[in-house]
Amino acid sequence: MSFPGSGLAKGLAVTLRTMTKRSVTAQYPDVQPDLPPRTRGVIGLFEENCTVCMLCARECPDWCIYIDSHKETVPPAAPGGRERSRNVLDRFAIDFALCMYCGICIEVCPFDALFWSPEFEYAETDIRELTHERDKLREWMWTVPEPPALDPKAEEPKEIAAARKAADKLAAQQAAEAEAEAPAQDRIQQRPETPGEGT
Repeated sequence: MSFPGSGLAKGLAVTLRTMTKRSVTAQYPDVQPDLPPRTRGVIGLFEENCTVCMLCARECPDWCIYIDSHKETVPPAAPGGRERSRNVLDRFAIDFALCMYCGICIEVCPFDALFWSPEFEYAETDIRELTHERDKLREWMWTVPEPPALDPKAEEPKEIAAARKAADKLAAQQAAEAEAEAPAQDRIQQRPETPGEGT
């Protein structure tokens, strides 16, 4: 059975307990927050990896990615080859007023040109200025944190294992060729001169 005023006493007890604890208020912007490593802030663009395949723009559910490009002709790499054409990026922009930060564009990019950056201070006074062009996206690319280290007991990724196997095979092949050439060079140097040679 509760006595009259017990609810008030409980409330005051909670207040007194809270008053004795240290404040945990983050003094932003004087103190920057300590963000988790996988924070979804903005999207950074690594322009060198972009092949203008348009997958990110096609898969975006908000249609907030704008890409313009043109084709350039590349001369043949070897004589007798044919010229090839390649896409050159002219514009890459993301409208962050429309973006819902789903990350689909980053997931579908086959060439690792898009990354999550923890930057979050990009507010504008005009909503039309939230469309950021590739220069700004490039600046955010340098704030992308390093990927976390792999577990030391984890299996080696298949791609790295295959690359290491191919490199070891090539090194063994080059060593065998070098050994095969060395005796031939020794035989040439040790060959005795016959009369009449060198005249």
